[in-house]
Amino acid sequence: MPNRSDTKVITPALLRRWALPVPSGGKESRGTVLVVGGSRFTPGAVLLAGVAALRAGAGVLQLAAAESTAAALSIQVPEALVVGLPETPDGAVAGRSGDRLTELVAAADVVTVGPGLTGIDETGELLRLVLDAAGPETALVLDAYALGALSHSPELLAGAGRPAVLTPNLVEARHLLGREPGDDLDAEAIELADRYDAVVSLYGHVAAPDGRGWREESGDAGLGTSGSGDVRAGLLAGLLSRGAEPAQAACWAAFAHAVSGQRLVPQYGRIGFLARELLDEIPHTLATV
Repeated sequence: MPNRSDTKVITPALLRRWALPVPSGGKESRGTVLVVGGSRFTPGAVLLAGVAALRAGAGVLQLAAAESTAAALSIQVPEALVVGLPETPDGAVAGRSGDRLTELVAAADVVTVGPGLTGIDETGELLRLVLDAAGPETALVLDAYALGALSHSPELLAGAGRPAVLTPNLVEARHLLGREPGDDLDAEAIELADRYDAVVSLYGHVAAPDGRGWREESGDAGLGTSGSGDVRAGLLAGLLSRGAEPAQAACWAAFAHAVSGQRLVPQYGRIGFLARELLDEIPHTLATV
C-alpha cells in the first residue's frame, strides 16, 4: 500500500495542471445533477447540496426529497425541478420504487444520494433503487446515511466499476471500515477506495481505487459545521456534471471547499461562518485557482 510520502499535496499548481473541463453550449452540456435526500426534518441538506452543484457549474439541477418538503424546496431553490418522495410516518424518505424517481435517475448525469436522509433500512432500499436505475456511466456521490447503507452491502459498488465518490466523515469511515480509523487518514482513504472500488474523499484525504492519493492541507476548523458536508457533496456533483473524472472532481472539491472557508474567515472568524455562506464563495474560488 502506498505510504504517506506517496500522497500528493493538492496545490493550485497541481490543479492548474489538472484543469477542469469547460463545457461550451447550453445547460445540457454542463450536465444534470439529481440530489436524492432530505427527510421531513432535514430538507436543508438537499438545498445546500443542490445549490453547491449549481455553483460548481452543473447545468440542470433536480431535487428529490420527502414529499412534505417538496413545495418549500421548490420555492427556496427556484432553479431546480423538485420531486416529492414517499415518506414513512416518522418522516424518513421511503425506498419504494416509483416511476418518476426511476426516470430521473436514469436520465441524470450525476446522482448524489444521502444528504438529509434518515433511517438506515429505508436508505438502503433507496440506494438499491438508485443503483438499479442508474446507467453504468452515471456518476455517483454517496454521502451521510447512504454510506451507512453501503457499509452493510459493499457489493453494491465493489467490483461494479461505477464512477463513484464516497465522502465519509470519521463516524461514517468507521462504519465503512468496520473499525475505528487510525491516525493516518491517507492510508485509511486508500483502504476504503480499494475496498469499495470508488474514489474516497475523507476530510481532505482523497484516494482512488488504483492506489493514487492526494491530501488537501489548508482546511480549517470552521468547516466542521452543520451542513458543510452537504455543500462538499454538492460541489463534487457539480464538478462531475461538467465533465471532471471522479479523482479530479474530488481533489478540486476538497480544495474549493477548504479555500471557500478560508475566504470567510476575515468576516466571520475561524469558526463563525455557516455552511450556506460557503456557497457564494465557490465560483470565485474555482475561477481563481
